Amino acid sequence: MARLLSLLLLACATLPAQADEHTVVVKAAAPEKGCVEVEVQGKRAQSQSISCLNEKLLPSSNTVIRPPPTLSGAEATVQRPSNQLGLYNRAALEHRMGNAFGKSVTPQRPAPPPPASPLLPPPLLPPR
Repeated sequence: MARLLSLLLLACATLPAQADEHTVVVKAAAPEKGCVEVEVQGKRAQSQSISCLNEKLLPSSNTVIRPPPTLSGAEATVQRPSNQLGLYNRAALEHRMGNAFGKSVTPQRPAPPPPASPLLPPPLLPPR
């Protein structure tokens, strides 16, 4: 048993020495510029990274980057918000009507002050 173990150990020790003489180094090819799509059992599973997809969506380098065309006066007016144009605006209507929105046609107003008593002097107004 000891003889078998020593023979095995000797064989393993000589393998690295023989491997150096006959070793062939294989370098992997450069990865292609493309995204990988995998089909497993008839179902397409996309294993594409977001960076790969973003690179596909970028415009090619030979296209000219042009600024967007300027709008004419009429087009600029049409794109303004409705409250600047004096049109109906639900948010402004709700603000103006207060808690009476949807309940009454008259907007919410503060309660009127109680009538003044003829027997008491009028209240003093704060100085301006």
